[in-house]
Amino acid sequence: MKKLSTVLALFLLLSLQACSKESSSEQSAPPSKWKEGTHYQIISDTASEQPEVLEFFSFWCPHCYNFEPIVEQIKLKIDKDVTFKKVHVNFMRFTSPQVQDAATKALLIGRTMDKEEEMNSAIFSYIHLQRQLITGIPELRNIFLAKGIDSDEFDKMESSFQINNLLKQNNQTIETYREHLSGVPNFIVNGKYQAQVVEGMTRDDIAELVVWLSKQN
Repeated sequence: MKKLSTVLALFLLLSLQACSKESSSEQSAPPSKWKEGTHYQIISDTASEQPEVLEFFSFWCPHCYNFEPIVEQIKLKIDKDVTFKKVHVNFMRFTSPQVQDAATKALLIGRTMDKEEEMNSAIFSYIHLQRQLITGIPELRNIFLAKGIDSDEFDKMESSFQINNLLKQNNQTIETYREHLSGVPNFIVNGKYQAQVVEGMTRDDIAELVVWLSKQN
């Protein structure tokens, strides 16, 4: 009987040790290949209340245009509770801030119409493929009309309080992160992390990094 008790006690001890090792293995996550200071910077002590990816970009920026396939990957791979939003900047030297703000309004009109991706693509194409000049709202208006948008609807939205208020919000977001925006494209994730693209990273790597950052607190 004593031997049986000893065997049972030994079995229980080994079982507990095995469970402890298994639990420890489950709790310790594998080290990430993304390193602070190399692949991302921490720009704030606290993260945003809701997970979000902000892409600061310019329609005139050729790198932003080439990043569009990466942006699509990010949108497909982020969790459903993560918000992705483009923020159009107005400090690039390609054209004046006023013309850049007009392009921002065009983006916001497209977003309000649930045609953001279609209209963003059309504006990018107009600048980088057709090599056409945008001097303000008239050319942007024609891009929308070419996509079948009613001219009266565009004019009404372009001058509306809603779009002008959204423009202010867009530019306030720029000012919030301006010290971290030396150029575009630029990804700020959860209000805390700034993705860093380093030599040797592929398109898949960039998308994976941004998606990984969106999961960090």
